Amino acid sequence: MTKKSIALITAPGIAERFGAELVDELPEMLDYYITDDYEWEVHYYEDILTGGTNDSTEVLDAVLRRQEREEWDYIIVLTDLPLFKEKKPVVAEALKDRGAAFLSLPGFGFTMMRKRVQEAILQLINEMYYGTSDEGRKASEANLKSQRRQKFDALRNKNSRALIGTRLFERFAPLIRETPEQEETGVDVRYTVKTRLGGMIRIVSGMVFANEPWQMFPAFGKIIVIAFTTGAYALVFQTLWQLSTNYSVPRAVLMTIFSILALTTWIILAHGLWERKNDEHTAFLRKLYNATTFFTLLLTVIIYYVILFMMFLTLTLLLMSPAQIESYTSSPVHLGIYAYTSWIGASLSTIIGAVGSAFEDEQVVLDSTYGHRQRQRHEKLKEQRQKEKEQEKEESRKYEE
Repeated sequence: MTKKSIALITAPGIAERFGAELVDELPEMLDYYITDDYEWEVHYYEDILTGGTNDSTEVLDAVLRRQEREEWDYIIVLTDLPLFKEKKPVVAEALKDRGAAFLSLPGFGFTMMRKRVQEAILQLINEMYYGTSDEGRKASEANLKSQRRQKFDALRNKNSRALIGTRLFERFAPLIRETPEQEETGVDVRYTVKTRLGGMIRIVSGMVFANEPWQMFPAFGKIIVIAFTTGAYALVFQTLWQLSTNYSVPRAVLMTIFSILALTTWIILAHGLWERKNDEHTAFLRKLYNATTFFTLLLTVIIYYVILFMMFLTLTLLLMSPAQIESYTSSPVHLGIYAYTSWIGASLSTIIGAVGSAFEDEQVVLDSTYGHRQRQRHEKLKEQRQKEKEQEKEESRKYEE
């Protein structure tokens, strides 16, 4: 049986993991969604350039040269960087004649991406195999209808003109399919977000997902120990319990918001995570990176706050007897006062105990921000290009000799 080869070229990080997971799964899906006339071979490779620039043309030129050398039939580029066409978020592009396609993971938004990535890759290969014209789309639909049994029900995309299946996020910020007629880049089909607001929500939330804020939480070990020690000490005495009986709910809410924002701001300032004006990024990208950094840390701090609250609640329920609390507050004791005092304690300990402390592993935090990752990738790209130049000079010197 004739073989068809597909290469997944991925940026380092979350895109690379998606590529590794899909290698064994895609061939059977391609038999079903595209055609079983071929034996599908899927490979994946990490390429620093894929995640090192927002210029899709530069990346595309590089991977197309590699495609010619390796003689792949199709090539799919997965990047964790946002792509734009005149500030309009681009989720995917495909060049039918070149057998190449781009997929920008942030365009999926803050959601479980794995199924969406599978559907998008299948659709892009579908577009390149059958063509982007109406006739090609009809041929694709006919192929799916000809299948004798339903498979891969977890993948919702059964529409030959949609990048992915419709879910809640797609109803709020739908994707649209475009077929540019005249472009220097030769793009045959492009998927963008219908509205600019929906596009920015998708992009920023998707970049937060790509930052993997849950991976950052272990770095909070030292901070949470200090905050818990401070709060636990305060909970032993009557002052905090008396405060909880006098604090109104709106004031407690404001204290929570202030403590979370204070810690988020402190982390950004203390570790230099805010992108300033430089030659590497445009003003638009700089604002985008800063917004992503803020919301990534905000989400991580909220998780930290909830865990701290649960620790205080457990501590008070186990150690503080109702009689002791009643002597502090002179009011009936119930579960609500335990929870409310733990809530106040979490806010105060975050402000007093956590702000000003340092991370145990600063590198984890730095690696979870786009600006820092991009600077690292740029440095690696410079080193890689310098080595390539040196190799070319060496080969030229040997040839002349």
